Amino acid sequence: MSSLPEWERLRIQRAEMEYESVKKDRRTAYAIWCVAGIFGGHRFYLGDTGRSIAMLFTLGGAGVWALIDGLFVGRRVRTVNRRRRAAVMARYGIVENAPVI
Repeated sequence: MSSLPEWERLRIQRAEMEYESVKKDRRTAYAIWCVAGIFGGHRFYLGDTGRSIAMLFTLGGAGVWALIDGLFVGRRVRTVNRRRRAAVMARYGIVENAPVI
């Protein structure tokens, strides 16, 4: 395995640091869901503004939507983080292998 040049390692390190600063935490999302789930607080945290506003005005679909969301918060955090990581890496010109589904 060949070693990367110093400039390449620094570029990757900067990209990783930027990603770490923008990624969302699953525990935080669940905590917000527990406290403000009926108002869509966890959706605001994850950047789903449109759905957040809909939850806010319908009180989480009379609570049903908020309860169902509790089952999917972790998956949504992974999806948001995957997209954010791809965007950061693309900004730095780093192409990562796509996960096999």
